[in-house]
Amino acid sequence: MKIAVFGQYYQNNTAEIVAKVVDFLSANNVSIYFEAAFLKIIQEKNIVDKSFPSYSNYEELTTDFEALISIGGDGTILKAATFIRDKNIPIIGINAGRLGFLATVQFENIETLLQKVLAKEYCISKRSLLSITTTPEYENFSVLDFALNEVTVARKDTTSMITVETFLDGEYLTSYWADGLIVSTPTGSTGYSLSCGGPVLTPDVNSFVITPMAPHNLNARPLVITDDTEIELRVSGREEQFLISLDSRIAAVSKDTIVKIKKTPFTISIVEFKEESFLNTIRKKLLWGADKRN
Repeated sequence: MKIAVFGQYYQNNTAEIVAKVVDFLSANNVSIYFEAAFLKIIQEKNIVDKSFPSYSNYEELTTDFEALISIGGDGTILKAATFIRDKNIPIIGINAGRLGFLATVQFENIETLLQKVLAKEYCISKRSLLSITTTPEYENFSVLDFALNEVTVARKDTTSMITVETFLDGEYLTSYWADGLIVSTPTGSTGYSLSCGGPVLTPDVNSFVITPMAPHNLNARPLVITDDTEIELRVSGREEQFLISLDSRIAAVSKDTIVKIKKTPFTISIVEFKEESFLNTIRKKLLWGADKRN
């Protein structure tokens, strides 16, 4: 069995997590492949004292991996998705961050839940993604043109709001006068969209959410649409450029750019355990039922 390990940064508990993961997988004769940049970090920190095979890009991450273990927060999983893309390798999120809706495996449960992985006692949650095309085309979006959480358009060099003309399947919806607009997947509904007043969607619904960012019109509300809808955005404002972000990847484009957003033809697989289900996670993270009267 081959398992890939991915991480981005060194955090206070990274050493303990990596040591526990390596010890458990090695004891069970699992081949461990580290992402090259992360391997360099943990070697410099003397967290591992032997060599491991590594991968450094999408092409080197082959489809015969049983899973990819992401060590970090939700942002680390978003980055890991850019390595996996359409290869359908399941992601296991071990939480080394703070608030995690995707990285749900806690330190004290690592060995128990990894044993379930080896025994294939887990479920796969298929997560839909958004892809974009722009007119004119930009090199920034030529390969990594997709987002697991959200696509946003936002103002760039000004405190003035922008106007975002929005079309659904070619039909005019409205013009949002706001700091920007978020188009979110169900996975991303617990992220930026939620902080801007959007609804929480369960991961298995076939929907996207359009959420305005600080809209000037008080009647502008988040809108849930079917995920087979093609969305077209046209931005105007006082400045010559605005920002487009795909998860954490940001580019500045000219204000005459037309942005089209639709569902990608592939999904990302997230490993889920009964002990750390989505409903259990949001109940804990959002403190639902924390009132003593409940």
